[in-house]
Amino acid sequence: MQQQRGILYVVATPIGNLADMTERARKILSEVALIAAEDTRETLHLLNHFGIMATLVAYHDHNESRVAPRLLADLEAGRDVALVSDAGTPLINDPGYSLVAAARERGLTVVPVPGANAAICALSAAGLPSDRFLFLGFPPRTRAQRRSWLGEVANEPGTLILYESAKRALATLEDLGAVLGEHRRVVLARELTKRFETFLFGQPRDLIARLAADPEQQLGELVILVEGRNLAPDEGERIEQERVLRILGEALPLRQAVDLAARLTGARKNTLYRLGLDLGLGGADD
Repeated sequence: MQQQRGILYVVATPIGNLADMTERARKILSEVALIAAEDTRETLHLLNHFGIMATLVAYHDHNESRVAPRLLADLEAGRDVALVSDAGTPLINDPGYSLVAAARERGLTVVPVPGANAAICALSAAGLPSDRFLFLGFPPRTRAQRRSWLGEVANEPGTLILYESAKRALATLEDLGAVLGEHRRVVLARELTKRFETFLFGQPRDLIARLAADPEQQLGELVILVEGRNLAPDEGERIEQERVLRILGEALPLRQAVDLAARLTGARKNTLYRLGLDLGLGGADD
């Protein structure tokens, strides 16, 4: 008989309040042969709280290429493995993607065990539109890289969600105001699900003043939510026309790019031609 292979469970854990641990997560963590943890010390604290005895192995960004083959071998041998992060849902700005991808490639069963997630938790109570959102993770650390990074999503109409260290929040808020505009509504969520959970609301300049005046708000990690760009219909059309023209203009003379862009967007050729000139796509041959 062919040996039954193990299951890889991707298990969400609380982001602060241990009462948010699901009964299913407790059961699985107590039954698997091995728990792959981003930080074994954090996970051991969680397991001890619930009286769970388990074998732990460290699995993080710095050792995943070395540890993943061992975990895959355990799964192939029929042992169930649970993947957990320090807090929240694994893979959401935490290690685990390469392990899950490798398990899927091998035809192994991967089962999600849902639970807490800081980004979704913050979005649910922020009062910003939630029908469309873009999760960005942590921003780059240097100002130039951060502003370029923000510029890439400046026209996104959905709510932007990012994580940030509270000690870098002031610099990031300054860049948000400079790149996206001071008119954007911003929400800072801190200490989610904990005793001192805090939501701060305002525009970038307002929040900079509030954080600067309260050192407590400069501790830990934050979820920052930013209102998406409110595009008028004609502005949204222009942005799409500009995007198509830029792509085509990299490979074609302006007139050919305009012809194709007109077919793709439905815009008038003379409108696209003027836009192409404004974008600097026209050359001597055009």
